[in-house]
Amino acid sequence: MMPISWLIRLEAPSDNEAIEALQAEAFGPGRFARTAFRIREGVPHHAGLSFVGLIGDEIAGSCRLTPIRIGKSSALLLGPLAVSPTYKNRGLGRALVRTALEAAGKLGETHVLLVGDEPYYGPLGFERVPFGRISLPGPVDLNRLLVARLVGGDIPQGLVRGA
Repeated sequence: MMPISWLIRLEAPSDNEAIEALQAEAFGPGRFARTAFRIREGVPHHAGLSFVGLIGDEIAGSCRLTPIRIGKSSALLLGPLAVSPTYKNRGLGRALVRTALEAAGKLGETHVLLVGDEPYYGPLGFERVPFGRISLPGPVDLNRLLVARLVGGDIPQGLVRGA
């Protein structure tokens, strides 16, 4: 398999239809019932921290960050991260996450939360949230609740809600 050189740029409003199609393909209709999706519902993602990965003119992947609150602290929720099945396992998802985290850090953001697989996200700077530290307003596998500390310090504590 030939290496791919991705172009990663900020998401534009005109990308929304392609991003929605990617998310539908990656997660199906069940995505609307997931707790993370419901937290993001009605909260616009951060336009300056949401990226697409392109191959030529085709949007091959997308990563969004959405403002949230964890207790009294502001943070970001990563997701959805979606990559077209055609380009899975080619490094685009990791490149999008790295780009988003770097941009968030430059804007002074301190924490990024997600529900995901530790073996995938751990090398990107995420760690499992200690049990009982953060709660979500719906069902979630707490072994998959991960946080990236962009500036070090303590992990916020409390209930997650949209900002």
